[in-house]
Amino acid sequence: MDKQHQLMNILLQKAHRKSLTADSIVLIKTSSDLVGLGFNEVEQKYIKREHKDKKEIIEVNRFKNRTLIVYSNAKGTHNSKIESFRKDGNNALQILNKAKIDRVVINTVNSSKEETLSFIEGMVLGNYQFLKYKTGDNKKQNSLNKIEIYSKDVSKKDIEEFQIVMDAVCYARDYVNEPDSYMTAVQLSKEAQALGQSSGAKVEVFNKKKIESLKMGGLLAVNRGSIDPPTFTIFEWKPKNSVNKKPYIFVGKGVIYDTGGLSLKPSNSMDTMKSDMAGAAAVIGVMYAIAKSKLPVHVIGFIPATDNRPDGNAYTPGDVVTMFDGSTVEVMNTDAEGRMILADALSYAKKYNPGLVIDIATLTGAAARAIGPQGMVGMKVKSDDEFERLKQSGDRVHERIVEFPMWDEYAEQLKSEVADRKNIGGIEAGAITAAKFLEHFTDYPYIHLDIAAPSFLNKTDSYRTVGGTGVGVRLLFDFINSKVK
Repeated sequence: MDKQHQLMNILLQKAHRKSLTADSIVLIKTSSDLVGLGFNEVEQKYIKREHKDKKEIIEVNRFKNRTLIVYSNAKGTHNSKIESFRKDGNNALQILNKAKIDRVVINTVNSSKEETLSFIEGMVLGNYQFLKYKTGDNKKQNSLNKIEIYSKDVSKKDIEEFQIVMDAVCYARDYVNEPDSYMTAVQLSKEAQALGQSSGAKVEVFNKKKIESLKMGGLLAVNRGSIDPPTFTIFEWKPKNSVNKKPYIFVGKGVIYDTGGLSLKPSNSMDTMKSDMAGAAAVIGVMYAIAKSKLPVHVIGFIPATDNRPDGNAYTPGDVVTMFDGSTVEVMNTDAEGRMILADALSYAKKYNPGLVIDIATLTGAAARAIGPQGMVGMKVKSDDEFERLKQSGDRVHERIVEFPMWDEYAEQLKSEVADRKNIGGIEAGAITAAKFLEHFTDYPYIHLDIAAPSFLNKTDSYRTVGGTGVGVRLLFDFINSKVK
C-alpha cells in the first residue's frame, strides 16, 4: 500500500483549550463574536474595518504567531452554506501554506459541529498533493501537517471518524493518480488487501484462473488485449451487529487504463485514461472507511479490474461474448468496455441476495458532456426511496446527483440481430443506454452512478485538487452512515 499521501496529509487532534498564542484560526459569524477572544482594542478595530471592506479572511500578525479570522456568514440553503465552509477552509489553507505554517489551532465561536468539520474538510482535501514522482526542487510539499481543533461540539470520536474518511478520500485519489506503469489490476487488488487488513475487513481476490472458471466472459473479453491478468476483488465488512439483513453492494469500475482497445481513442482523449478506474478507487476507499469506522452495516465491495488495450488478441467489434449470466453480447465498440466488466459483477451480486446494489463508474462521455464536473449522473431501478436518500447524501457532501430517466424505450437501441443485445446504442442518450445495458444483469434494487466528469480534474477547483478527486467516497460513506444515525 502506497502511503505517500500520509506524508503530506494533515493530522487532526482535539485541543482542550482556546489558543491565540499559537498560529490559529478563529471561526466567527459576526463582529460581536470577537468579544472575549483576547484581541486588544486596536486589533478589534482593524478586524471590523477589514470586514467592512468585504474581506472574509482577515489576518492578524503578531510576529511570533498569526491568527486568521474567518467570517462564515454565507447565505442560501443549508447545504450551500456548508459548502461555503469547505471553500473557506481551503482559502485559509492557502494562506497558511504560503506562510509556511505547519501547525494551526482552530477556535470556533457559535459554529456547529457540521460547520466546523466542513471547514476542516476543505483544509484537509485542499492540502492533498501527489508528489510520489516529483524530485528535487519540483517536490514542493505543503507546509501544514497538523490541525488542533477547539470546539465544544466536536468530540475526539468525531475527529477520529472524520480523519478516517479524509484518509479514505486521499487513498482513492492516490490510486487514480498512479500511472499505468504502477497501477495494474493485480496491484489494485493488493492495495485493497492492505486496506482490508488495516481496517479489519475481509478481502478476497479472484485471479485469472478463478475468473475463467466462473466464466466471467465480459471481464475476460476486455482483458484479452492486455499482458497483465485481470482481477476480481471482493471487499466485505460484516459486523455481528449489522442493522441490515441483506447486504448493500458497491460495484466499482476498475478499468486500470483505457486505450479504447481496437476502437482506439485519439491520443488527446487517452492521456487521462489512468482515471478510468476511479469507480474502483472510490469503492476501495469507502469500504476502508466503513470498516475502519466499524459502522454496524453489512456492506460488500466488488472491483472487477483490467486494462483495455489493442493487442493482437484483443476482442473486436463484431465479436459475440458470452457473459457470466449466460447471455450474449454483440460487441459494437470495444471502447464500451466498462459496462462489459460491470455486467459480470452485477450478475455475480445476485448470489448475495442484496438489499441494494450501487455501481459507480467513469462510464460515458455522454454523462460528462451533459452536466460537466459539477455533479454525477444517476439512474435507478426499483429503488426510489434509496435513491432519494443517496441524493440527499450527495447534497450534503456536495457530490450532487442529477437523475436521468430509465424508460423502457431506450432499450430498443441495444437490440442485436446476432446476439441477445449490443454493448452500445446509438449517438443519442449514451449515458442512459449504457445504464439500460447494465440493468439487464440485475434483479434487485439497483442504482447506477456515472462519475465520468467529476472523477478527474485538469485544474484545481477549490478543495478538489488537480487529478483524481476521490469522488464517491464521501457520498457513499454518508449514505451508509445515515442508516445508523
